[in-house]
Order: sequence, then C-alpha cells, then structure tokens
Amino acid sequence: MNKNDNVKISKFLSKYLRHDPQAIGLELQEGGWVAVDDLLVACARHNLMLTHLELAEIVESSDKKRFAFDATGTLIRAQQGHSVPVDLQLTPLAPPAVLYHGTVAAALPDIWREGLQKMSRHHVHLSPDVETAQRVGGRRGKPVVLVVDAAALHKAGAVFYESGNGVWLVDQVPPGYLKELAA
Repeated sequence: MNKNDNVKISKFLSKYLRHDPQAIGLELQEGGWVAVDDLLVACARHNLMLTHLELAEIVESSDKKRFAFDATGTLIRAQQGHSVPVDLQLTPLAPPAVLYHGTVAAALPDIWREGLQKMSRHHVHLSPDVETAQRVGGRRGKPVVLVVDAAALHKAGAVFYESGNGVWLVDQVPPGYLKELAA
C-alpha cells in the first residue's frame, strides 16, 4: 500500500472507530474494542477491501498511532478522540509538569475566554512535546502552541489520563493554566 492509501484507510477507520461505528454495522465493546474480523467484514461491505496484514501495517506505520490492537491481536480500537460514548478504561495518572496544545491563532480569543474545552470529544487532547503540538496545530493553518501548567491543574483536582499513543487527556483546561509558547 502507498502512503495515500494508508491516509485514506486511516481516515475511514477514524470515522468509524471514533465517531460512527453503527453506520457500518459495528458496536464498540467495553474499552472501545471491536473484533478485527468484524471490522474487516464491515470494511468489505463498504468497498474497502483490507486484509489482516494490511490493517496491521496501517496500525504499525501510523506516525500518530491512532489505533491499537489488544494483547491477543484479535481486537482493535481508536486510542482516543471518540465522539460516541465509550469508556476507554484508562487509569488516572499524574501528568508531567508541562504539556502542550497545538491550535491556530483564530481559536485564541475563545481559548483565552473559556480555556480548552473538549467540544464533541470525551477529553481535551494534550501533547507531551512542542513538536507534536506544532504538528497538531498545523493541520488547520499556522500553528500556535500553548503551554499547559499540568502540574498545577492536577494539583487543583483535574484528572489526567495518558492514552496508549502518548496523548494526554483531561476534561478541560481553564485559561489560567495556559500561556502561549514564545516564538
């Protein structure tokens, strides 16, 4: 498979494992898992012919590691970013002292007023490093990186989780815990 195929398939999987599994006849199990065989059958029914090996290649080669197999390799799930109800069964963790969030300048007025909100997702997504936050923010234009005082937010009672691909998750980040990274 070429890179364009991988991107197309990754977008398909994101849509149906994060946002609309029932549209292709899937139901997320506890933890957000779906049987790999069921996923492959659903993909085929929707004109996406994919083998176990090709699916494994998509999961392993993804730079963002959006998907994961369980220990048996028979179940797959999206690591985070769901808009459908799901409990990913993540364990609360103390975050690093500082985390980052990539956005664009147009979003800043709302962020300074309301903080970072999860919107239609289950959590706000935070990056462990500046480079990742820049990539995330750069998807919609010139990136702006915000520094999150995660230690202070955690001390104030916020619950943090780390997904299997290193993305940190929290319900919200009030504006007082944010500052713009100096350019």
